[in-house]
Amino acid sequence: MPMITRRRLLAGSAAALALPAFARAQSAIKPRLTAISQWSAGSDGAAITALGKKFEEKGGIWQHSPVPGFTTEMMNKLRAQIIAGDPPACSQLKGPEIAAWSRIAPTVNLDAIVAAAGYEKVVAPDLARLHKPGGKWISLPLQIYSTNMLFLSKRAMDKAKADKIPVTWADFNDLAERMKSGGITYPIANGGTRPDDGQKFEASLAGISPAAYRAAIMNLDKKALEGPEIKAAFTQVRKIADWMDPNVGAQPYATNLKRFIDGEMGMMIQGGWAQGVLRNAGFKFDDFIIAPGPSDNGKPVFLLNADAFIFWQRKEPDLQAGQTLMAQLVMDPAIQTMYSQITGSIPVRSDVDLSGDGWSDGQRRTSAALKDAVANNQAVLSLAHNMAQENGLTAAMIDVFTEYVKNKTIKPEQAVTRLAEAVEGAR
Repeated sequence: MPMITRRRLLAGSAAALALPAFARAQSAIKPRLTAISQWSAGSDGAAITALGKKFEEKGGIWQHSPVPGFTTEMMNKLRAQIIAGDPPACSQLKGPEIAAWSRIAPTVNLDAIVAAAGYEKVVAPDLARLHKPGGKWISLPLQIYSTNMLFLSKRAMDKAKADKIPVTWADFNDLAERMKSGGITYPIANGGTRPDDGQKFEASLAGISPAAYRAAIMNLDKKALEGPEIKAAFTQVRKIADWMDPNVGAQPYATNLKRFIDGEMGMMIQGGWAQGVLRNAGFKFDDFIIAPGPSDNGKPVFLLNADAFIFWQRKEPDLQAGQTLMAQLVMDPAIQTMYSQITGSIPVRSDVDLSGDGWSDGQRRTSAALKDAVANNQAVLSLAHNMAQENGLTAAMIDVFTEYVKNKTIKPEQAVTRLAEAVEGAR
């Protein structure tokens, strides 16, 4: 049997199933949903489980198959099911991958149900564009994270006798040195996984220049990829890596959370999901501070990461009814509130009020940072979490970041050249 490649799959049908047919089916039978995602544990697992319970409360049959690990593992399972002619009714997917995968197998046209819910009116235009390739809604964003939020350990701040939240990279570097002088051996609590390495770089570059980030990382402009801002970002990444525990290796950032809360580590550059993980582990809001990541022009930079569900065409009436119910739940303000309060994200809906109980100051700051970043053209798409580029190109770029973090003999200017070469080779 010849090997089935992604290129061959992308040549497949892109037909879309019109919504009204399966909307009518919902009233006649019990809705059922088959879904796959990478959410299996922690706050993510708790949130998707809570969503499943809401689905069941509405009379549906919930069949979620989590694929632990990174997005790649989940995509491998999704590809296998599509090749076998058995795609799930919906699956987790995000960013440019939505458009790419929509050419692999037929998807559901959600325009009618999105219009009925008025959802497009409350979704940021750039985010809406990603979820309606070809002008048709085929996927629905559920929650938003900023991947460059700054987490500060209150105990570490006390040890360093510091009470000022860093705003620029210079402020950040000064605080890291102050923490080290105050007896905190490892001022940075980040992990050593590939997405974490990607976050170190994207936070560094976006904080130095959102314009350079957009040109180099999102638009893959050759001149920008070889520009001075890229070198400056690699220089900042080296500082971050040098302030980390070298023994974390390929371990996730969650390995360091107790040491972070106890004040043995001081700061962490992470997505808002870290709030959900911290809270799920039993830590209190009094233990840490969340603020926008460093930005050298003093205005918030928002590295946007949004989780979504794409809906795959199925002929079974019960699955079609389940897709209708799932779409309605994903867009529901109450569901988005529940989901974000569990995970630490902010809702996609811009009309959700975050002033009440259940929301943290960090989430309110994140929401305000997004509004400010959009207003100042400083909202950009995360590379580390597959929002800025498709998975293959993202992987090639993160290879460069990971090698750079692990191999301290590589100079920033050498890393700049390797990054440009990686992009050219992966196009």
